[in-house]
Amino acid sequence: MADYTIEIDQLNKTFRTPQGPVQALKEIRLHVKPGEFVTVIGPSGCGKSTLLKIIAGLDTDHNGQVLLEKHRIDRPSIEKGFIFQEHRLFPWLTVEKNIAADLPLKNPDVRKRVDEMIELVRLQGFEKAYPRELSGGMSQRVAIARALMRNPKVLLLDEPFGALDAFTRSHMQEVLLDIWVRNKTTMILVTHDIDEAIFLANRVVIMNARPGTIRKLVPIDLPYPRKKASSSFQELRHLVLSEFEKVEELELIDSSGI
Repeated sequence: MADYTIEIDQLNKTFRTPQGPVQALKEIRLHVKPGEFVTVIGPSGCGKSTLLKIIAGLDTDHNGQVLLEKHRIDRPSIEKGFIFQEHRLFPWLTVEKNIAADLPLKNPDVRKRVDEMIELVRLQGFEKAYPRELSGGMSQRVAIARALMRNPKVLLLDEPFGALDAFTRSHMQEVLLDIWVRNKTTMILVTHDIDEAIFLANRVVIMNARPGTIRKLVPIDLPYPRKKASSSFQELRHLVLSEFEKVEELELIDSSGI
């Protein structure tokens, strides 16, 4: 097994716009261990989603080194699962066919794997349901199952619960943690929610904006399951929030021209 699942060194990303070049990411360095759960937070426009797309191989126009188990990432592949904020299911396919995607359910090995994924995301009894018959949280569980179907080396999640109500979001956090514990998949999740970032992660990455840089890496040394109301959780929340507020202060100074 490689020392790191993901290795990012000296990553720079610049967008070309009619108004001129805009640097989205600057000198990003991040190494993620096998089986680690990393969350990324930062203000809007700091390049969180851009970073995730580069790791996924969806954006290859950048400078610097981005490796998956020592191999350069230069295109999308089944080794990298990606979950968007919207579930993006095929509305004409059932739950089980959405999970199988282009694989034949008549194949016994595919059938067995789909059944395992349905059990993993707690959707037994909904195999024949269509996306229109599912709640938002259930649809995201199908999307997660589909991404895990081919056993990716890393699962990338771009604010997957942002459109859900608070109760469903909390439930989905529990579901995702259960999947992570049982599947041992390396995960990187982008979120705006500080509590979510701490609740899920082994490490929280706090980013500055304009251009996007890593401000601080915060290890979360709390045992699972975590209680958001506990004093230890709130202490870490205060630490992360104070760093996040410093980022916002820099944003205000930058926008005012001081």
